Amino acid sequence: MSIVTEVPAAPAEAALAHFGGLLEFETDCWDVHSVLGTPAQDFVLLDVRGTAQYERGHVPGAVDLAHRKIIGSKLAHYPAGTVFVTYCAGPHCNGAARAAIRLARLGRPVKIMAGGVTGWLDEGFGLVTA
Repeated sequence: MSIVTEVPAAPAEAALAHFGGLLEFETDCWDVHSVLGTPAQDFVLLDVRGTAQYERGHVPGAVDLAHRKIIGSKLAHYPAGTVFVTYCAGPHCNGAARAAIRLARLGRPVKIMAGGVTGWLDEGFGLVTA
């Protein structure tokens, strides 16, 4: 028995619930990239790092809204069911999670783009500057 299987894998039903649950909370850079700017885009992508970082380079089509500035009045022009996808610098940054908390407290559906800017660049996708 290896260190990998020393703790047995979860039953299939538990794995399905766990991994399916993860996708309720996050998406990845590839999936976001695949629908950005197409008729299939059904979310608003928020760069939550701050304006200075946004201007240095951001995901195409992302809206600049720092996590600290997420308040109801800044979202009022979006319909109530709008899904927001947040991202920050990368896996070392918790800004996307902080933004997701703020959005959820405002009753907004939200997911995090796993990997943030670091993941975006790792996939070979480019950034745009303001």
